[in-house]
Amino acid sequence: MHWQTLDATPFLPPLYWRAMLKRKITGSTLPAHGLRCEVNVNPRNVAAYRKVCGFADSPLLPATYPHILAFGVQMQLLTDPSFPFPLLGLIHLSNRIRLHRPLGGVSHLWINVHAQNLKPHPKGATFDIVTTARDALGLLWEAQSRMLCRGVKLEGAATDAALPTPTHVSELTRWTAPADIGRRYARVSGDYNPIHLSALTAKLFGFPQAIAHGLWNTARSLAALGEHLPAAPIEIDVEFRKPVRLPSDVTLLASAAGSSGEWLLKGAGEIEHMVGQWRPIT
Repeated sequence: MHWQTLDATPFLPPLYWRAMLKRKITGSTLPAHGLRCEVNVNPRNVAAYRKVCGFADSPLLPATYPHILAFGVQMQLLTDPSFPFPLLGLIHLSNRIRLHRPLGGVSHLWINVHAQNLKPHPKGATFDIVTTARDALGLLWEAQSRMLCRGVKLEGAATDAALPTPTHVSELTRWTAPADIGRRYARVSGDYNPIHLSALTAKLFGFPQAIAHGLWNTARSLAALGEHLPAAPIEIDVEFRKPVRLPSDVTLLASAAGSSGEWLLKGAGEIEHMVGQWRPIT
């Protein structure tokens, strides 16, 4: 892997313009380079993120917050001319977070982003966006976001592995995903994907209503789980199933607090929006 070091966090507007212009698949090979950038943690931005996602005040960053710090670097990679797939239309299937140490006392981090693991899928092809965050002591946090690009044809057997649906869970809490949560989350994350902003912009991409960001669903769930989860080191897996249409009422069901467990986010009519697991890093 060849690493390119960025001088500063990427400026997002030109990257969104690139994303809008690229609408076709241009290849079937992931770029052999990754991007590296030093980012700073702004306490005011963290506070705004906590408010939108429901996290309580804490000296520790939320487990999902490094995704926010890395978003511009991820966008830079995914809109690079060497990247073969159009960003708009990619489907976020699942996410894995590995928190190696508590996210306390963090003022700046080195963020690394690259893509790997291109595989055939029944509906196209999947790949992983791999993001790591390091401080002066070494690896602190890492995540793998599995993405689906429809219409890609690769040789080999197509697979579609899935997390099991949780069975030993009970209701923990409920909340409403309001109609404006996509816009509110976009303001704290920088992620202005049209499918999340309004019914009008979502319809341009085949959705009858705007849908909540998958990472907002994840963050809101982790905020509600709170002390249910053990401290680092911990691994968190989530799989996105049916999107949360806005506005919607959802219910979070979880197993008992402990070193490992699982949860389920459900909507009206027993719709399964998301399943998740947590476990110690071994």
